[in-house]
Amino acid sequence: MKYAEIKSHDIANWPGIRVSVFASGCNHACPGCFNAEARDFNYWQEFTQKTIDHVIELMKPNYISGLTLLGWEPFAPENQQMMRELVRKVRQVYPKKSVRAFSGFTYEFMETYMVPRLPYTDWLLQSIDVLVDGKRKEDLKSLNLRFRGSSNQRLIDLRRTRKIGQIVRAFWEVEREKFIQARLISPEDINTRETQIINEAKPEFEYILS
Repeated sequence: MKYAEIKSHDIANWPGIRVSVFASGCNHACPGCFNAEARDFNYWQEFTQKTIDHVIELMKPNYISGLTLLGWEPFAPENQQMMRELVRKVRQVYPKKSVRAFSGFTYEFMETYMVPRLPYTDWLLQSIDVLVDGKRKEDLKSLNLRFRGSSNQRLIDLRRTRKIGQIVRAFWEVEREKFIQARLISPEDINTRETQIINEAKPEFEYILS
Protein backbone atom coordinates (compact mmCIF):
# COMPACT_ATOMS: atom_id res chain seq x y z
CA MET A 1 0.00 0.00 0.00
CA LYS A 2 1.02 3.58 -0.64
CA TYR A 3 -0.32 6.81 0.79
CA ALA A 4 -0.87 10.23 -0.72
CA GLU A 5 -0.83 12.39 2.40
CA ILE A 6 -0.89 12.45 6.20
CA LYS A 7 -2.41 15.47 7.90
CA SER A 8 -1.29 16.02 11.48
CA HIS A 9 -3.93 18.63 12.43
CA ASP A 10 -6.98 18.00 10.27
CA ILE A 11 -10.07 20.04 11.20
CA ALA A 12 -12.00 19.52 7.95
CA ASN A 13 -13.07 15.88 8.18
CA TRP A 14 -14.81 15.72 11.59
CA PRO A 15 -15.31 17.96 14.62
CA GLY A 16 -12.15 18.40 16.62
CA ILE A 17 -8.51 18.06 15.62
CA ARG A 18 -7.60 14.73 14.07
CA VAL A 19 -4.80 12.93 12.30
CA SER A 20 -5.87 11.93 8.79
CA VAL A 21 -4.31 9.32 6.53
CA PHE A 22 -5.07 9.48 2.81
CA ALA A 23 -4.56 6.09 1.16
CA SER A 24 -3.49 6.07 -2.48
CA GLY A 25 -5.45 4.19 -5.10
CA CYS A 26 -9.09 4.22 -6.13
CA ASN A 27 -11.16 2.60 -8.89
CA HIS A 28 -14.38 4.56 -8.34
CA ALA A 29 -13.52 7.36 -10.80
CA CYS A 30 -16.12 9.72 -9.32
CA PRO A 31 -16.86 12.76 -11.53
CA GLY A 32 -15.20 15.86 -10.10
CA CYS A 33 -12.47 13.96 -8.24
CA PHE A 34 -10.21 16.67 -6.85
CA ASN A 35 -6.94 14.77 -7.27
CA ALA A 36 -7.01 12.19 -10.04
CA GLU A 37 -3.28 11.50 -9.67
CA ALA A 38 -3.83 9.79 -6.33
CA ARG A 39 -6.22 7.26 -7.90
CA ASP A 40 -3.08 5.38 -8.96
CA PHE A 41 -2.24 2.69 -6.38
CA ASN A 42 1.46 3.41 -6.95
CA TYR A 43 1.12 7.12 -6.18
CA TRP A 44 3.49 8.78 -3.70
CA GLN A 45 5.02 7.02 -0.68
CA GLU A 46 5.11 3.46 0.65
CA PHE A 47 3.05 2.84 3.79
CA THR A 48 5.25 0.90 6.22
CA GLN A 49 5.63 0.17 9.92
CA LYS A 50 7.61 3.41 10.17
CA THR A 51 4.59 5.23 8.77
CA ILE A 52 2.37 3.64 11.41
CA ASP A 53 4.84 4.67 14.13
CA HIS A 54 4.78 8.22 12.74
CA VAL A 55 0.97 8.35 12.87
CA ILE A 56 1.00 7.04 16.46
CA GLU A 57 3.42 9.79 17.45
CA LEU A 58 1.29 12.46 15.74
CA MET A 59 -1.73 11.27 17.74
CA LYS A 60 0.03 11.57 21.10
CA PRO A 61 -1.19 15.08 22.14
CA ASN A 62 -4.36 15.09 24.24
CA TYR A 63 -6.02 17.57 21.88
CA ILE A 64 -5.92 15.04 19.01
CA SER A 65 -9.35 13.42 19.16
CA GLY A 66 -8.72 10.51 16.83
CA LEU A 67 -7.78 9.06 13.46
CA THR A 68 -9.55 9.52 10.14
CA LEU A 69 -8.99 7.16 7.20
CA LEU A 70 -9.62 8.65 3.80
CA GLY A 71 -8.48 8.21 0.23
CA TRP A 72 -9.00 7.84 -2.47
CA GLU A 73 -10.04 4.44 -1.14
CA PRO A 74 -8.89 3.06 2.22
CA PHE A 75 -11.20 0.05 1.79
CA ALA A 76 -9.73 -0.99 -1.57
CA PRO A 77 -8.59 -4.63 -1.33
CA GLU A 78 -5.02 -3.48 -1.98
CA ASN A 79 -5.12 -1.16 1.06
CA GLN A 80 -7.04 -3.09 3.68
CA GLN A 81 -4.16 -5.03 5.25
CA MET A 82 -2.15 -1.93 6.15
CA MET A 83 -5.29 -0.06 7.21
CA ARG A 84 -5.94 -2.93 9.60
CA GLU A 85 -2.40 -2.75 10.98
CA LEU A 86 -2.75 0.99 11.53
CA VAL A 87 -6.14 0.79 13.22
CA ARG A 88 -5.03 -2.12 15.40
CA LYS A 89 -2.07 -0.11 16.65
CA VAL A 90 -4.20 2.97 17.29
CA ARG A 91 -6.68 0.89 19.29
CA GLN A 92 -3.85 -0.55 21.37
CA VAL A 93 -2.16 2.76 22.13
CA TYR A 94 -5.16 5.12 22.22
CA PRO A 95 -8.25 3.06 23.16
CA LYS A 96 -10.28 6.18 24.01
CA LYS A 97 -9.64 7.99 20.72
CA SER A 98 -12.09 7.53 17.86
CA VAL A 99 -11.53 6.13 14.39
CA ARG A 100 -13.56 7.43 11.44
CA ALA A 101 -13.37 6.33 7.81
CA PHE A 102 -14.58 7.49 4.41
CA SER A 103 -15.25 5.06 1.56
CA GLY A 104 -16.75 5.11 -1.90
CA PHE A 105 -18.15 1.65 -1.26
CA THR A 106 -21.54 1.43 0.41
CA TYR A 107 -21.87 -0.36 3.72
CA GLU A 108 -24.23 -2.89 2.14
CA PHE A 109 -21.66 -3.73 -0.55
CA MET A 110 -18.97 -4.21 2.07
CA GLU A 111 -21.13 -6.56 4.12
CA THR A 112 -22.55 -8.65 1.27
CA TYR A 113 -19.61 -8.75 -1.14
CA MET A 114 -16.35 -7.79 0.60
CA VAL A 115 -16.73 -9.43 4.01
CA PRO A 116 -17.18 -12.97 2.62
CA ARG A 117 -14.30 -12.58 0.15
CA LEU A 118 -11.65 -10.44 1.82
CA PRO A 119 -9.78 -11.24 5.06
CA TYR A 120 -9.70 -7.77 6.66
CA THR A 121 -13.01 -6.06 5.86
CA ASP A 122 -14.98 -7.54 8.75
CA TRP A 123 -12.28 -6.63 11.28
CA LEU A 124 -12.14 -3.05 10.00
CA LEU A 125 -15.90 -2.63 10.16
CA GLN A 126 -15.86 -3.90 13.75
CA SER A 127 -13.06 -1.54 14.76
CA ILE A 128 -14.12 1.75 13.16
CA ASP A 129 -16.60 4.01 14.94
CA VAL A 130 -18.15 5.97 12.08
CA LEU A 131 -18.19 5.31 8.33
CA VAL A 132 -19.08 7.85 5.63
CA ASP A 133 -20.07 5.62 2.73
CA GLY A 134 -20.90 5.89 -0.96
CA LYS A 135 -19.45 7.51 -4.06
CA ARG A 136 -19.57 11.24 -4.48
CA LYS A 137 -22.25 12.00 -7.09
CA GLU A 138 -22.02 15.23 -9.04
CA ASP A 139 -25.81 15.59 -9.49
CA LEU A 140 -26.35 15.25 -5.72
CA LYS A 141 -23.56 17.50 -4.49
CA SER A 142 -24.32 20.20 -1.95
CA LEU A 143 -22.17 22.79 -0.24
CA ASN A 144 -24.47 22.65 2.79
CA LEU A 145 -23.48 19.09 3.65
CA ARG A 146 -20.87 18.54 6.32
CA PHE A 147 -18.27 15.77 5.97
CA ARG A 148 -19.89 14.65 2.70
CA GLY A 149 -19.75 15.74 -0.91
CA SER A 150 -23.21 14.58 -2.01
CA SER A 151 -26.50 13.76 -0.33
CA ASN A 152 -26.42 10.03 -1.12
CA GLN A 153 -23.50 9.57 1.26
CA ARG A 154 -24.33 8.55 4.83
CA LEU A 155 -22.73 8.98 8.24
CA ILE A 156 -23.09 5.53 9.81
CA ASP A 157 -22.51 4.51 13.41
CA LEU A 158 -20.80 1.20 12.68
CA ARG A 159 -20.84 -0.18 16.21
CA ARG A 160 -24.60 0.11 16.67
CA THR A 161 -25.29 -0.79 13.04
CA ARG A 162 -23.43 -4.09 13.37
CA LYS A 163 -24.94 -4.79 16.78
CA ILE A 164 -28.57 -4.53 15.68
CA GLY A 165 -28.18 -5.42 11.99
CA GLN A 166 -29.75 -2.22 10.73
CA ILE A 167 -28.21 1.05 9.56
CA VAL A 168 -27.89 3.51 12.46
CA ARG A 169 -27.05 7.02 11.41
CA ALA A 170 -24.28 8.73 13.32
CA PHE A 171 -24.83 11.39 15.93
CA TRP A 172 -23.82 14.44 13.90
CA GLU A 173 -26.11 13.73 10.95
CA VAL A 174 -29.07 13.19 13.26
CA GLU A 175 -28.44 16.41 15.19
CA ARG A 176 -27.99 18.38 12.00
CA GLU A 177 -31.36 17.34 10.61
CA LYS A 178 -33.12 17.88 13.95
CA PHE A 179 -31.88 21.46 14.18
CA ILE A 180 -32.72 22.28 10.56
CA GLN A 181 -36.19 20.69 10.65
CA ALA A 182 -37.04 22.55 13.85
CA ARG A 183 -35.90 25.75 12.11
CA LEU A 184 -33.54 26.48 14.98
CA ILE A 185 -30.73 27.12 12.53
CA SER A 186 -30.34 27.48 8.78
CA PRO A 187 -28.40 24.98 6.64
CA GLU A 188 -25.97 27.77 5.80
CA ASP A 189 -25.14 28.51 9.46
CA ILE A 190 -25.08 25.02 10.93
CA ASN A 191 -21.54 24.17 9.77
CA THR A 192 -20.10 26.96 11.89
CA ARG A 193 -21.87 25.75 15.05
CA GLU A 194 -21.13 22.02 15.00
CA THR A 195 -19.15 21.93 18.25
CA GLN A 196 -21.80 23.88 20.16
CA ILE A 197 -24.58 21.66 18.81
CA ILE A 198 -22.74 18.47 19.75
CA ASN A 199 -22.03 19.75 23.25
CA GLU A 200 -25.61 20.88 23.86
CA ALA A 201 -27.43 17.89 22.36
CA LYS A 202 -29.43 15.69 24.70
CA PRO A 203 -28.42 12.01 24.93
CA GLU A 204 -31.88 10.73 23.98
CA PHE A 205 -31.46 12.29 20.53
CA GLU A 206 -28.08 10.72 19.95
CA TYR A 207 -29.15 8.04 17.44
CA ILE A 208 -32.06 7.27 15.12
CA LEU A 209 -32.63 4.51 12.60
CA SER A 210 -32.51 5.42 8.92
